[in-house]
Amino acid sequence: MNAEIDVFISNYTLIDSEIFQQWVEGYSTSEASLYLKQKCFGQFLSAHIDLIVSDILDQFRTYSLIERLLYAPVKLSEQSSFQLEPKTLRLIIEKYYSIDDSVAREILGKKLSSRYRKDLDEVSEKTFVKLKSCRRQFDNVKRIFKAVEELPGNITSNIKQQFMLSDTLAKKYASIVFLACIRFETSKKKLNYLSFSDFFYCSQAVMEYWTYTYQHSGPEYYDTEMDKEFLLDLRELRCLFEKEKEIKHLVCLRLKPIFLEKAYQEMDLNFRSYWRSIITIAINLHRNRELRALFADLSEKLVDPWKQNNWCLNQVKQFLDAVSQSILELEISRDQETRCLWDRYMQVIIICLERMYHS
Repeated sequence: MNAEIDVFISNYTLIDSEIFQQWVEGYSTSEASLYLKQKCFGQFLSAHIDLIVSDILDQFRTYSLIERLLYAPVKLSEQSSFQLEPKTLRLIIEKYYSIDDSVAREILGKKLSSRYRKDLDEVSEKTFVKLKSCRRQFDNVKRIFKAVEELPGNITSNIKQQFMLSDTLAKKYASIVFLACIRFETSKKKLNYLSFSDFFYCSQAVMEYWTYTYQHSGPEYYDTEMDKEFLLDLRELRCLFEKEKEIKHLVCLRLKPIFLEKAYQEMDLNFRSYWRSIITIAINLHRNRELRALFADLSEKLVDPWKQNNWCLNQVKQFLDAVSQSILELEISRDQETRCLWDRYMQVIIICLERMYHS
């Protein structure tokens, strides 16, 4: 009898997400094998450990061949050497460009040079992330930075388009690129308590409210560039120094019913220092040096004094809200212009101070 046999031939590259994750994290073949054995994969597959080691080694070789194509994910999706299903393609790109917050924090403020790359063993020891993974993450940051630093338009959108990353991951890289472009100080000892997540939220606020894309749209506008006209206009807030007594009165009216007596007395006593710090930071932001020192100044002039006086986070929020609203209610010359400047300035200051205040 003649038998009919259906034959299907496929050359799709199969990616084991679990093993690929081990490779991305910098595990050796033996380490990955031990990890999988501990998860009972060998017993589940009824396979000897030597077969698992051999399979992992084979897959690691495949991933190493794919790696050079991952440098340009768009080209990876167009090449024919490794045929990957769309779902698999998205998975390996996202995993390869994944970045640990602890490693990202160490990279912030550092020059993306080959010299620093040689010192990543210190980052590895400090973050408990394998050296191979630290190098991958550093190289990815450097690659993305070079690709998008001078591209017009929105950084996050450019990263998503160039590297096919998810919105969440693209925003992470966008913050790193932005902080590097403006050269914000993030490595000072007084800022060591801040995590990458803290800088992420702060930088996202600055990008949204203080760059040229705040009031403009179109490919010719960059959100890696500060709105210089706005920063210069902030000098107009100097006029608020003269309104200190009126502002203090309005702030005290708002806070007296909700602050405990001791906290209220301390705020009343030190209001001048807090108030003048907020305004002084604003009127000096047009200077590059002062702009780069934004986070250090906020920490030194406001966060540290509040901590010393045992403020809780809720008090910080209530004080900032009272100050912000009091200015908007104040009768001042050039009302609309000053209020718009003040509101745009405080949008960022409030987000940063509330995020930076770790009580």
